[in-house]
Amino acid sequence: MTVLHLADEGEAADLAAFLSRLIHYDRSAAVRLQAAGTALAVFGRPASFEVLAIRAVRLAKPYENGLDVTLDVTVSAGELLETVDESGATAAVPGAVTGPPWAGVLPPRGGWRPESGLPAPDGLRSMVGAAVSEFRSRTQELTPERRTRAELDAIGREIWSRTVGDTPLPVRAVHAAQSVGFLRPGAPADLFSSGAWLRLRTPFGSIAVRRAGAGAAALGVSVRR
Repeated sequence: MTVLHLADEGEAADLAAFLSRLIHYDRSAAVRLQAAGTALAVFGRPASFEVLAIRAVRLAKPYENGLDVTLDVTVSAGELLETVDESGATAAVPGAVTGPPWAGVLPPRGGWRPESGLPAPDGLRSMVGAAVSEFRSRTQELTPERRTRAELDAIGREIWSRTVGDTPLPVRAVHAAQSVGFLRPGAPADLFSSGAWLRLRTPFGSIAVRRAGAGAAALGVSVRR
């Protein structure tokens, strides 16, 4: 079994926390792992947010047992979480699973340019809080006969598809960043773009999302193996 030697106990704890949050939204969540040398990227898709969450993990040394150059595999988030040894700062890569569609189309590795217009982190958190409150208020006002899944989804789409500040970033990306633990008090947040993709980056991870209207043609250049 492939063993990952994480940089320290903190890296192991952060990886475990990230996986736990993904599983909170989807018990059958999968993650795609890509590593080379001492850098590991963990890609996940928090259920219902329609974004990709990316957690960078530092490795103490390259992984072992037959993978000397690169690692690229999609695995069960739950099975990976079960192997994380925080005190030993290790994790064992479980067997590969058939990846969900999103796992075949990842953001580009390069070409990211800074985007202006993003509110300060405190403003981002306030925006998410206001959006959550609005969703609760509007859904609670629905009469019983109108309180259907379709109506709730429509309200959610209208609120979470709004853009952030003077950027094309949808509010759902910021909500996702907060929900998976990337958007924290006192930590900076920056916005980047590359082709059809936007990336909200904090010191704890990134949220990537395709621009509204991006079609299959825009995705082709982003396929990674």
